Amino acid sequence: MLTQAQVRHARDRAATALASAGIAITPAERASIEVADFGLGDLERVGLELVVYVNTERVCAKELVLFPHQTCPEHRHPPFNGSPGKEETFRVRAGMVYLHVDIGEPTPVPKARPAHAERGVYSAKHEIELRPAEQFMIPPNTNHWFQAGPDGAVVSEFSTQSRDDLDIFSDPDISRIPVFAD
Repeated sequence: MLTQAQVRHARDRAATALASAGIAITPAERASIEVADFGLGDLERVGLELVVYVNTERVCAKELVLFPHQTCPEHRHPPFNGSPGKEETFRVRAGMVYLHVDIGEPTPVPKARPAHAERGVYSAKHEIELRPAEQFMIPPNTNHWFQAGPDGAVVSEFSTQSRDDLDIFSDPDISRIPVFAD
């Protein structure tokens, strides 16, 4: 559970990271930066900060901010209403991201070290290092997770429609919709 003070602090940090990456956002977007701790109460290690520009039935565009070594936990975007599920492309704008997908050969010595890994909730073992101006397309219904490098990361996401309420997380304790303490 997040407190309002934690949300304000995370929004300030995310807005600073976006500005440092040269990404301008409006005051309304800044005020509505989503702070997701996935219900685990461990935002510094497991979480994500998002600005959603557009999300229609056909297209979605977001900025994702990850603090240093922060991990977005493993999940997939399943089929819905005749759609194969969300297809997304990540393009790194600043920092570095270790993206793990369950396609390709397992990486023998991955650099990412996600929090709560001892619980066996990370099955995607193929690691892709993404640096500024590099991108990767994640097919629909593909298990994936990602972790920022030591300086954090800013990632632009371009995708088909985003339905966060339908995402399936490998960790059964995760809640995608944030819950606030006060």
